[in-house]
Amino acid sequence: MMINKQQKEPQPQTIEGTLSTWEVVIGMEVHAQIKSDSKLFSESSTVFGNEPNTNVSLVDAAMPGMLPVLNNFCVEQAIKTGLGLRAKINLFSQFDRKNYFYPDLPQGYQISQLYHPLVGEGEVIVQMEEGSVRKVGIERIHIEQDAGKSIHDMDPNLSFIDLNRTGVGLMEIVSRPDIRSADEATAYLRKLRQILQYLGTCDGNMQEGSLRADVNVSVCHKGSYENYSQTKDFSYLGTRCEIKNMNSMRFIQQAIDFEARRQVALLEDGNQVIQETRLYDVDSGKTKSMRSKEEAHDYRYFPCPDLPALKISQKLVNSIQEKLPELPDEKKTRFIEDFGITEYDAEVLTTDKGSADFFEKVLINGHEKLTANWIINELFGRLNKEGLNISNSPISAAHLKEILSHLIKSEISSKMAKELFELVWTTKRSPSELVKEHSMKQVTDQGHIEKLVDEIINENPHQVEKVASNPKILGWFVGQVMKASDGKANPKVTNELVAKKLGINL
Repeated sequence: MMINKQQKEPQPQTIEGTLSTWEVVIGMEVHAQIKSDSKLFSESSTVFGNEPNTNVSLVDAAMPGMLPVLNNFCVEQAIKTGLGLRAKINLFSQFDRKNYFYPDLPQGYQISQLYHPLVGEGEVIVQMEEGSVRKVGIERIHIEQDAGKSIHDMDPNLSFIDLNRTGVGLMEIVSRPDIRSADEATAYLRKLRQILQYLGTCDGNMQEGSLRADVNVSVCHKGSYENYSQTKDFSYLGTRCEIKNMNSMRFIQQAIDFEARRQVALLEDGNQVIQETRLYDVDSGKTKSMRSKEEAHDYRYFPCPDLPALKISQKLVNSIQEKLPELPDEKKTRFIEDFGITEYDAEVLTTDKGSADFFEKVLINGHEKLTANWIINELFGRLNKEGLNISNSPISAAHLKEILSHLIKSEISSKMAKELFELVWTTKRSPSELVKEHSMKQVTDQGHIEKLVDEIINENPHQVEKVASNPKILGWFVGQVMKASDGKANPKVTNELVAKKLGINL
């Protein structure tokens, strides 16, 4: 493999470039860590954050005579992912050795699948913010082992190696070049991540490296993509550059925007785009050359002699298919049709499986919209403010359901419900106990409220005189009654009684 150390690319006059006569074409290779307790070919733990080099077996360290043993659960997880992406499951697949040297790859090769992947063609349906729908084709999914981690910032003269990640199972999900913008790229990755989390095959934690992407970007003259779509001739798409190891939605978007402008500027200056692997520098906001782009022959692929061909029965595939969970698009449709909530609310509630499950646990029949409003506005609003997510919410689904039950039964007012929400958030105690302890129950006794209304009216004759010309003064009387009751009078009953006493039709 040739390392592109000092290759100097032509410098465009301006990096801005104009996209008015060009179109961007993007394909993505997403590396999703298989959710499994043990690695792909050994029994070593996959727990993130353990002390360096403690999740390492003799197989992972490539000790002489150690042979890989395939983790069947990882295979089943990959099949489940393929089925969730409406992809073809190949009943015959094979492992290959991808040969290259790097310090964090003890074997000197990676066990992967090139010629016969486990999963074939599928698709991901992406809903864009402006309402359009895009279909991104999946070319293949193959399973492979991850490499270790090189650490270069602990010593000015030394690099360190952590092999904890070595041998962890990965699914490489390769898309077709169907993505047309940076916005579509991040929307596709979000949707793919959402599906994987619903399936339970990858936790999607980009901060921990469980989900990362190599992004292939090219530009071509407008109309060329349509020619590619009709012919599948890649020559229409221009020379691609691969941006390696992206694990941030924001940085992926920035990297694509920069790289597209860079390529356009080169071409408009009469230069060529060099096919290469690039890295995104978050400090400068630019992509930088890493090495010349490798092809399959650079890695000298050949069938792995230590692993037999993988043969899957259709019975196993059918069994996994029957147990597939409800996926996000299906759940969103059900929420809209069964619960009568808006498409927007359903979209927010199904963004991740944890939120959707939380909603269904809180749900009170006949009060679906109220439940959705409280979760989206009160709970999600507070979680976002505190930098938390649904999995570590201080308020449990059971507690929020209890708060809403008190509100629905008119035992507390909306204002009291928000006060109770705050108390539960800070104390994590039972809402019913807090209602009792803080004497929060709403006064619904009509006789008691009527007595208060009469007192306020008798004490304020000058305000009563103004009612005929200004019916809005009704609100002033209601406010005085609420104040006199320490905010515990039922607002609906209070409004009706004040209006009746003052002769106002509501």
